[in-house]
Amino acid sequence: MADMRAFRDAVSGWAAGGPGGPARDLAERVGVRTAVLLEGPSDREAVEALAARRGRDLAAEGVCVVSMGGAMSIGRYAEILGPPGLDLRLAGLCDVAEQRFYDRGLERAGAPRGDFFVCVSDLEDELIRALGTARVEDAIRAEGDLRAWQTFMRQPAQHGRPRQQQLRRFLGTKKGRKIRYGRLLVEALHPDLTPAPLDDLLTSL
Repeated sequence: MADMRAFRDAVSGWAAGGPGGPARDLAERVGVRTAVLLEGPSDREAVEALAARRGRDLAAEGVCVVSMGGAMSIGRYAEILGPPGLDLRLAGLCDVAEQRFYDRGLERAGAPRGDFFVCVSDLEDELIRALGTARVEDAIRAEGDLRAWQTFMRQPAQHGRPRQQQLRRFLGTKKGRKIRYGRLLVEALHPDLTPAPLDDLLTSL
C-alpha cells in the first residue's frame, strides 16, 4: 500500500512537470497494471470504499486509483499513464458535462474509451439519488453536521430548491467535507443500490 501511494505521488509530480523516472521505476517495482483516473479525491474515496466493501485490495491487484485534480487534466494523465507513457490500462469515471474533455484526451493518447463510465451530474449526485435524501440526512446527523446543515438550509439561495440539489451543494461547502462523505455515503449504501457508473467501474477492474 505504501509503495502504491508512493507511485501515486510520483505520478502527480510527473503530471505537474517533474521527471517521469521515479514513476516508471515504481510502476515496475509495484506491478501496476491499471490506473483509475478520477476527477478529485472524493471520487477516489468512494471508489476505494466500495472496493473495500467488496473485499478487494486494489493496490494488491496492481490497480492505482488516481485523483487528477480536475477533468481538464485527463489529457496529461492519459499521456503519461496510457500508451505514450507507462502503457497502463486506463479506466475511470467522468461527469457528463466533462465527457468531451475525456473523449479528446483519451483519443490523443490512443487510449480506449470503453472503461470510462459517465455519471449523470457527478458521483455525489449519483450517491444521493441511490441512497435517497432521508438517508443522506441521517448520515449528516450521524456525523455531527446537523447544525451546519440547518444553517445552510436557512440561506435564501436554498429556499425552494429540490432537496437533492441542496444536499449536493452542502457537501461541497466546506473543505474536506465532500472527501469525507465520498466514503461515508458509499458505506451507507445497500449493496444492491450501488450507482451504475460506480458499480460498472469496479466490475471492470
